Amino acid sequence: MAKIIGIIVVFASVLGGYVLSHGKIAALIQPFEVLIIGGAAFGAFLQANPGYMTMKVIKKGLGMFKSRFSHGFYIEVLSLVYEILNKSRREGMMAIESDIEDAAASPIFAKYPTVLKDERMTAYICDYLRIMSSGNMAPHELEGLFDMELQSIKEELEHTSHAVTGIADGMPGFGIVAAVLGIVVTMASLGDGDKAVIGAHVGGALVGTFFGILAAYGFMGPLATAIGHDAKEEVNVYEAIKASLVASASGMPPSLAVEFGRKVLFPAHRPSFSELEQAVRGR
Repeated sequence: MAKIIGIIVVFASVLGGYVLSHGKIAALIQPFEVLIIGGAAFGAFLQANPGYMTMKVIKKGLGMFKSRFSHGFYIEVLSLVYEILNKSRREGMMAIESDIEDAAASPIFAKYPTVLKDERMTAYICDYLRIMSSGNMAPHELEGLFDMELQSIKEELEHTSHAVTGIADGMPGFGIVAAVLGIVVTMASLGDGDKAVIGAHVGGALVGTFFGILAAYGFMGPLATAIGHDAKEEVNVYEAIKASLVASASGMPPSLAVEFGRKVLFPAHRPSFSELEQAVRGR
């Protein structure tokens, strides 16, 4: 909701101030300037990034209005980790073999559909439980493996933000390109001597610069920042899972192991000790 309000405020402030200063909205309607800026930005994006990045940016952009990293999601993740660790502690690591080999058919994972829907997170949990069940890795070695994978996950998640940041940085430049081409058109029309036409061409050229700067700092830049925040939230959840599993591998009981994970979470949506305890007992 806050992001939608932010977009409205940008539009209202810029266009409202323009209209109140006796500007005409019709003068801002320059489709060819938008074509130059938008097309050049998209082409540069395609050159700079792998093919799959386009869909990732679109998906992240549409998802920026609703984040899944909420209080309830954190409780669900930690409750899943608790329940599967509790089962392994009561019945032995071999008892969870069927759960981690086919999470989609697991009655434990079925209780946590939001986590199960995230294939990478589900695989992340299952892979390390599988390693732990082998019993051949010391806790510090397990933690080292976690750290290496987390670094890889972090870089991949941040790639989307960096891709959008690159385009945001280039938008003012593409605005200048559109403005220069507008001036070229203006110079070509000087021979006609029609002041109204020349003024319209100059205005259109300036609108190109306006669009480029506004798109960069009013929309693309904030989008890149929002995607970056989302990536940090996701990495934080992976770190919480890591803390819980490493604590369990070190001999901590499940109730204490998930407390390690809870403490790693960002404070904004971190459940309290009593909330998490009630959730896992309720399960």
